[in-house]
Amino acid sequence: MRTVLISRMDNDGDVLLAGPAIRAVAATDRVVLLVSPSGEQAARLLPGVHDVFVWPCPWTGFDPPAVDPVSVSTLVDALRLARVHRALILTSFHQSPLPMALLLRMAGLGWIGASSIDYPGSLLDLRHHPEPGHEVERALSLVRAAGYELPDGDDGRLAVRDALPPISLPEAPFVVVHPGASVPARAPGAATARAMVEALVADGHQVVVTGAASERRLTAQVAAGGGIDLGGRTGFRELAALLKAASCVVVGNTGPAHLAAAVGTPVVSLFAPVVPAESWAPWGVPTVLLGDQQAPCAASRARICPVPGHPCLDGISADEVVVAVRKLIEEVAG
Repeated sequence: MRTVLISRMDNDGDVLLAGPAIRAVAATDRVVLLVSPSGEQAARLLPGVHDVFVWPCPWTGFDPPAVDPVSVSTLVDALRLARVHRALILTSFHQSPLPMALLLRMAGLGWIGASSIDYPGSLLDLRHHPEPGHEVERALSLVRAAGYELPDGDDGRLAVRDALPPISLPEAPFVVVHPGASVPARAPGAATARAMVEALVADGHQVVVTGAASERRLTAQVAAGGGIDLGGRTGFRELAALLKAASCVVVGNTGPAHLAAAVGTPVVSLFAPVVPAESWAPWGVPTVLLGDQQAPCAASRARICPVPGHPCLDGISADEVVVAVRKLIEEVAG
């Protein structure tokens, strides 16, 4: 069996979206996944991954480290020792695979494939040009061009390993509201999110508010609308177990949206159009998309909302969220 390196140097949500492509390769070859520290939690949950390499990449992420020659040399040496036969570099449409391709060539890899609009010189053996579409489809398009297909019975949805940790769950049924996001422009304001919680509670739902440890102040503000505050109390794997047990998740365009999709839970997507929904919306689960997709910030890739009042998300009414949650719960119930 050959060993194939797949790199996806972004955050946990991006790594989750690479899952179907990784499973396609893993159906015939051993997969070693190379990720940045911000993607490691998701990488260790993905089916089909034999091993995970973690490297602080200096050309991706919101706060990338400086280029460190020692770090680069360590990665190159580790990849050489791993005896990798070929590599596939997964990137988003706005990213270049060529810096990684150069390092992989330095590590002695004889075959490298990636999607690239840039002239690759001798860095790529497969220079792929995917059609516009969702990030999941972009990744699958590349691995298909390299000769890999999803096995029979694999529907191409997101997935995580079955062995999620046992956690103490609220009494079902419950709805999760996750108000934060790694990019501020993709999250509603605290007052808007609190109003959503209040409206859901008034509609008879038990609401659980989640967030990272760094978001405890936010989750406390939002949960004050009548929700159960679990801010900072769940790691990534525990969050996956919680989302799996939820009836529905209300969340912006951020990693937990894709984690909810990976455990099969419907999503009310509070989607800021700074990136296109057709590329980044929750994949493979019932979804209601809320937010003004024609707002002035559309396609700006802004991290901080450039429009006063954050109208694309803070213009979403609590009643819209209640209706969307009802719709999804009824749809799943049949």
